[in-house]
Amino acid sequence: MRAAAAPATATIGVWLLVGAIVILFMAFTSTLLVRRAEADWQTGPVPSLLWMNTAVLLASSATLEWARSGGRSRSPRRLSLGLSVATALGAAFLVGQWIAWRQLLAAGVSMAVGPHSAFFYLLTGTHGVHVAAGVAVLAYASWRARREADPAGIVAPTAIYWHFVGVLWLYVFGLLFVR
Repeated sequence: MRAAAAPATATIGVWLLVGAIVILFMAFTSTLLVRRAEADWQTGPVPSLLWMNTAVLLASSATLEWARSGGRSRSPRRLSLGLSVATALGAAFLVGQWIAWRQLLAAGVSMAVGPHSAFFYLLTGTHGVHVAAGVAVLAYASWRARREADPAGIVAPTAIYWHFVGVLWLYVFGLLFVR
């Protein structure tokens, strides 16, 4: 029996990064839960665009998996196309978040309105920074997939991170708007 291959350095690094991000959002969560128990807590409006953004981010993850299966079946065109589409959908999510922020600000919902809105901007902004980093890495993986026969060294850790930010979004959305 052959010994299992050691995980790539990039994969270990991604898991360490994911752990650090989990700790950051755990700190935000504990603070939010304590603050939510106060009498002045009022949940703000849910911009309808956030539902569409959620679908876009989930579609991006599904597209990334479609791309990865193309890479496993030795279809570099499918791998490259899927990575490019996943990148574009990730960027569309960011644009959608920016539009949702603009809509809320136009409606007078700023960080100063109340604790819920302050947490909304804090959590979605911090998540957005992590999504932007993921989009950059997806773009890099897409670029590498067009130039290399087997870019799995970058695709696998990128997928771990990208799926994590998708799950993190579901968590943040639920934390903010589901009681």
